[in-house]
Amino acid sequence: MRHEHIETNSGLMILLILAVISIGGLVEIVPLFYINETIEKVEGVRPNTPLELRGRDIYIREGCYLCHSQQIRPFRDEWLRYGHYSLAAESQYDHPFQWGSKRTGPDLARLGGKYSNQWHVQHLKAPRSVVPQSIMPNYPWLLATNLDTSDVADRMRALRATGVPYSLTQAEYDANVKKFGQTVANQLDISQAQDNLLKEARDQNFDGIPGQVTEMEALVAYLQSLGTMVDFTQYNDDAFVKFR
Repeated sequence: MRHEHIETNSGLMILLILAVISIGGLVEIVPLFYINETIEKVEGVRPNTPLELRGRDIYIREGCYLCHSQQIRPFRDEWLRYGHYSLAAESQYDHPFQWGSKRTGPDLARLGGKYSNQWHVQHLKAPRSVVPQSIMPNYPWLLATNLDTSDVADRMRALRATGVPYSLTQAEYDANVKKFGQTVANQLDISQAQDNLLKEARDQNFDGIPGQVTEMEALVAYLQSLGTMVDFTQYNDDAFVKFR
């Protein structure tokens, strides 16, 4: 069949387009019916704390996802540079997820704990002072802007509506204690959201400014949490092959 015959026959072209889309859809969808689940069972993954959640909101507000991905693909060159490839389980509480599709800057999926809090503060304030070749813009206002903590409970309630296990009732709290442990369950208690945020900021002092909670503090707290929840030393190399 010649191209001009297809291109000049709109009905035939529509049928062929639908056929190609249908085949592609079947190839993507049918395999899912032959596996019991698409999210790996791993220990350690939890929802963000109130402070990390506000940092994530700032990450989205400032458009960080436009230049940074949070998805390490299962290719050898990516393992060597960034670490273990990303798991679906690590994003199960992300709404919306921050996988990204463009890397003007490096992937951040395993960023947590790689650098000190002070490094992150300086890098966000003046990127070229620590990475001379960086083309990242400066974000000095984050250190000068106090974090709005008044609506953190409302933000947690909104995520709870999507299935994130932040707790409002005693039964939900007890379920979180059983699943995550009491320390994490306390952080997921919506009724204590603002107090928990302020306590974490005071105890960790991510921005280096005692007695003040800035937007920088929240963003650094979020960045330091990325990729730190799963201990991959507990799993062998083939544990997640079927999920690739």
